[in-house]
Amino acid sequence: MAIGVKVIEKKKRTALEQMYVPEIAKGLIVTSKRFFKNTFGPEEKKEIATVCYPEEKREYPARFRGIHRLTQRADGSPRCVACLCCSTACPAQCIHIEAAEYGEDDPRHGYERYPAVFTIDELRCIYCGYCVEACPCDAIRMDTGLHMPPSTARDHFLYDKDTLLNLPGRDGTFLTANPRHEPGDPTHPGIDREKGH
Repeated sequence: MAIGVKVIEKKKRTALEQMYVPEIAKGLIVTSKRFFKNTFGPEEKKEIATVCYPEEKREYPARFRGIHRLTQRADGSPRCVACLCCSTACPAQCIHIEAAEYGEDDPRHGYERYPAVFTIDELRCIYCGYCVEACPCDAIRMDTGLHMPPSTARDHFLYDKDTLLNLPGRDGTFLTANPRHEPGDPTHPGIDREKGH
């Protein structure tokens, strides 16, 4: 079986074509048309998609992942139980938590822990949402609807526990949309370490 080889001759180009002058001229014509149309043309025919921030702000979609916040219980304490699931799930390793035990007089002593230190480095965060998905208590959320404010100081992007607890959600509350029935609440089903399942 013989294989035929087809030879294709290279097209000869002029010096003008090799310098790409006609294509550059075409591009400049398109750019000039857009410039004069958007600068001096009537308002209804302009095609500018620029937002003059901060005077104008875009409306973010409902699924926009804003900066993090920690949700609170009804008594104002953080819902976080320092289980370290969020910091373990974080691919950027930007969450640092130090767990502490409640005091002897607290009804949660021996039942759960709380974060003595909870810090998120927002510059390292990739806003993937894995921390929100990993949290079993719905303590960390990304529903503020805010983006990072501009700054030139690195420490402005290290959000500690107090800062995260004082950021409200889009609805203006500090609570979560998924209420958790805590021990001692009238809605709690009565299952704890003493009573068992």
